[in-house]
Amino acid sequence: MRAIFFTWLMTIAISVLSQNKNEPLFFKTNPQGSGQKLTIALTKGSKYNHPLLAIWLTTTEGKYIQTLYVSQSIAKGIYEHGKSEQGKWFPGEHRRPAALPYWAFSRGVREADGLYLPTPQHPIPDTYTGATPQNHFVLETRLDKPIQGKAILWLEINQPFDFNDYWHNQKFPDNNQYRTSGQPSLVYAVIVDFNSPIKEYYLNPMGHGHPTGEDGTLFTDLTTLTSALKIVEKIKIQFE
Repeated sequence: MRAIFFTWLMTIAISVLSQNKNEPLFFKTNPQGSGQKLTIALTKGSKYNHPLLAIWLTTTEGKYIQTLYVSQSIAKGIYEHGKSEQGKWFPGEHRRPAALPYWAFSRGVREADGLYLPTPQHPIPDTYTGATPQNHFVLETRLDKPIQGKAILWLEINQPFDFNDYWHNQKFPDNNQYRTSGQPSLVYAVIVDFNSPIKEYYLNPMGHGHPTGEDGTLFTDLTTLTSALKIVEKIKIQFE
């Protein structure tokens, strides 16, 4: 009888843990913004595993408007495994231009070392950043100020060491930035109309970033990407 009762308790516990594991994480950025409120719901795919990502807006002509969210390590230039001492990893400053190059060049802020990445001295403000969620998530954010008409909402995502047969670890043997990347960043986008009664949109894959982060080109051929296309299942946008 005790064995049956214990088995029953374990079944309930496993069921609860499985349910919690599938529930999305809710979080907010830029709550003090005076513009429209956006809700961004990302459903992770089967290959989602500690990616880096950025979400931002541009005009339909490509002019940068603002960042809505960016992973903390990119935003601050400090990585949890940024330096190694005596065989152990510690947080430390690190530069990874191949991680999210399309966002970085869209933002257009060039640092003293020539890279278009935030630094510990010039980080992205806390209100736009946070640790990358490790599950499905729902982000509620606000624009800095109201926008009228159409804009493009972008999401760029990249998973470290995500190699495949085409993007293998010897493709650019002399490039240190590529060695920690593999398949390049995947870029999603959708045109939203803030004057339209349509309040719900879905992002679609548009291309990938530069594999070594050398520039802000968007490469539209996705035929060489495999597991990278399975990092995200869907991304839904709603706004008020």
